[in-house]
Amino acid sequence: MRIDVVTLFPDFVRACAEVGVVGRAQRRKLLQVETWNPRDYATDHYRTVDGRTCGGGPGMVMLIEPLRAAFKAMRAAAPEPAHVVYLSPQGARLTQDRVEALAKRPRIALLCGRYEGVDARFLAHEVDEELSIGDYVLSGGELGAAVVIDAVGRLQDGALNDAQSAEQDSFSTGLLDCPHYAKPVSDAYGEVPPVLLAGDHAAIRRWRLKQALGRTWLRRPDLLAQRALDAESRALLEEFRREYLAAGGLDATTDRRP
Repeated sequence: MRIDVVTLFPDFVRACAEVGVVGRAQRRKLLQVETWNPRDYATDHYRTVDGRTCGGGPGMVMLIEPLRAAFKAMRAAAPEPAHVVYLSPQGARLTQDRVEALAKRPRIALLCGRYEGVDARFLAHEVDEELSIGDYVLSGGELGAAVVIDAVGRLQDGALNDAQSAEQDSFSTGLLDCPHYAKPVSDAYGEVPPVLLAGDHAAIRRWRLKQALGRTWLRRPDLLAQRALDAESRALLEEFRREYLAAGGLDATTDRRP
């Protein structure tokens, strides 16, 4: 997969993409991340990429012409058509489902805005969709692009040393992930649940599903409202609720009451 990023801060994007799972995916030739700086395509002495907003008011707007030239060079750099995403607080919320859909594309391009944003005419003609990583405002789209690169890059076949890691992640099944433990079994902070040590894989699967359902109920009930639970899941969630209330209605990690 190839990801092109149009940004005024290419060094930041490249640094983010060189570490961890995404860096490993690039070294394994599973992912290619390239950057394009609109300043390199500005035609004036000052390499101007922004102008005052029409109608007055504070802030500057990224200009059409440097972006158009950068996009022309970006599109010509590889034969595959690029699906263009603009990182914007006005965009649809990024979800795991959207990440998985993007990860299946051979090529995407991420446009990082700055200042007051990008000229709306350019967005209308060049952008396929707008995505937001949350209901807050950042100084630019680079952090959002880094999030998309990481989320999409780790889903490329072979990027993770264990493919099941992605399958068990939070949101991959519509639920939050279950708790995880490592050795030592006994510690001043507590004990590893005995079910995880007995070697009964069916019991472990059941415990993990129950914990995932319970965590989602406690922390993100909105996700449960969107998910149709089968009979086993409904029974496990009810079991978790009974145990939770019997223990005083406090979650050990969040201290949150229903």
